[in-house]
Amino acid sequence: MIIDQEEKFKLVFENLKERPNEINMFAKFLDMFPSEWKQLKINFSKFNRSKQFGRTIPLPKPEQSLKKEIRIWLKKQQL
Repeated sequence: MIIDQEEKFKLVFENLKERPNEINMFAKFLDMFPSEWKQLKINFSKFNRSKQFGRTIPLPKPEQSLKKEIRIWLKKQQL
């Protein structure tokens, strides 16, 4: 989970030079907010280590979850 996600996505959107899409915004987000990206990966690895053997809890990888959040945000902007 990203704190102030809406504002950060808006900043990324405003700083893009090319046409905004999921891939461009993902790359720019990694450039602009490396600490948030690092925290997402840390939380994912902590969660994976904490699972009990034999129990599977589907948790998307950080790349997938961030791209999904960006995709949802972009769809809201088009409405």
